[in-house]
Amino acid sequence: MAQLPNRSALIQLRRWLSGLMVPVLMIGLLVFHPLPSEAARGGRIGGGSFRAPSMPRSGGYRGGGMGGRMGGGYNRGYGGGIGFPFIIPFFGFGGGGLLGFMVLMAFVGVLVNAFRGAGAGAGSPAMGGYERPREISMGPVSLLQLQIGLLASAKDLQSDLRQLASSADTSSSSGLQRVLQDTTLALLRQPDLWVYANVESGSVPFNAAESTFNRLSMTERSKLREELTTNVGGVRSASTELTTRGDADATSEFIVVTVLVASRSVVKLKQADDGEQLRESLRILGSTASSDLMALEVIWQPDGVGDVLSADELVTAYPNLQHL
Repeated sequence: MAQLPNRSALIQLRRWLSGLMVPVLMIGLLVFHPLPSEAARGGRIGGGSFRAPSMPRSGGYRGGGMGGRMGGGYNRGYGGGIGFPFIIPFFGFGGGGLLGFMVLMAFVGVLVNAFRGAGAGAGSPAMGGYERPREISMGPVSLLQLQIGLLASAKDLQSDLRQLASSADTSSSSGLQRVLQDTTLALLRQPDLWVYANVESGSVPFNAAESTFNRLSMTERSKLREELTTNVGGVRSASTELTTRGDADATSEFIVVTVLVASRSVVKLKQADDGEQLRESLRILGSTASSDLMALEVIWQPDGVGDVLSADELVTAYPNLQHL
């Protein structure tokens, strides 16, 4: 009987958190996700896997390898006193951005699910005298987003990305690591053309990482009118008309490249207040080990002949970019 007030309080808190998420999410999307009226076409390279190891049939969990196509071990184990990963996200946001908002929402979602599970499981007897199996909870996942706005004279960068999309193996962790390394190297070779940048990093519980990563990816992809060049998960596609793809027009002012990474290791990137900090963040991002790389997205805009990304369109589509 003494547990009834606590259970009632948990139910009330769960309802309050659930009701709070909807208006906060709507306000955040309106503030952080304005869309340009005339989006340019672009390209995309990516892939990855967020699969967790299956529950062992017997014995304790020994931190086995990650399942799926993405290899590499993860030895942090699972469990913990209250049955869910109570992880306070760390922030490195350059002036605040959508990634920070998504990380916060993922954290709130985990709390809501935890309270919901605690309320449903209170007072429930175990079957056959055995304790209920707890869901495996992997360690936190680092989400990293780096965006660079370059002068449109960086035409070699567009060619390098298209060539990388045509040859890269995006179905394996080693292939994705090569894409990440080659992309960061291509950006490091154009320091004189860097004009704007934004670097954000955050940490989310493992069971919220995939949905948060997918939302961030969809947000960036929605800024493209069309994806002309793609290589995702080992599947390649390109525009049927060769004349459709090409370097930015002389009338274009900017090229924007977005790199989105999910990593098993804890990674903190420097804010892009100047070129030296951006250079250091690119080096840290490019050195991510294939065993830690869970998912990757490289998105660039424009990628079509005649497509223009003017200064006004850049500011509208990428409001968090800061002038270097």
